[in-house]
Amino acid sequence: MRSVSLMLALTLLFLSKAIAADEAYQSVQPLLETGETILGETITYPPGKAEITAVIVTIQPGEETRLHKHGVPLFAYILSGEATVDYGDKGTKVYPAGTAFMEAMDQWHHGMNNGKEPVRILAVYLGSDQSENVVLKK
Repeated sequence: MRSVSLMLALTLLFLSKAIAADEAYQSVQPLLETGETILGETITYPPGKAEITAVIVTIQPGEETRLHKHGVPLFAYILSGEATVDYGDKGTKVYPAGTAFMEAMDQWHHGMNNGKEPVRILAVYLGSDQSENVVLKK
């Protein structure tokens, strides 16, 4: 009987903490929950001391990035405009404003802006002191 009471008390404690966590914010809009990149690669973290880098990348109309890949997981969120990314033999994807995704890591690709307004991308690199966020093709 005592072990049942203890188990019930622990269950209520855990439930109350879960409810409190859910009530911490008045409004939460999930953007992404995944363990894979946009191309289905399993996300793995680089070795070393964690180093998170957040930047806003702007691509002007008619502009494109150099061919590159990523040495770390990269969370991307399209703030405005519409980005097109060419993944070579894996195809091309178009990302309108409001799209959240984990970018490909081990696939050479380049982004472009085929629209009439600047593309603004929030890019959050989940890197380390031993990794490169962006690896340019030579």
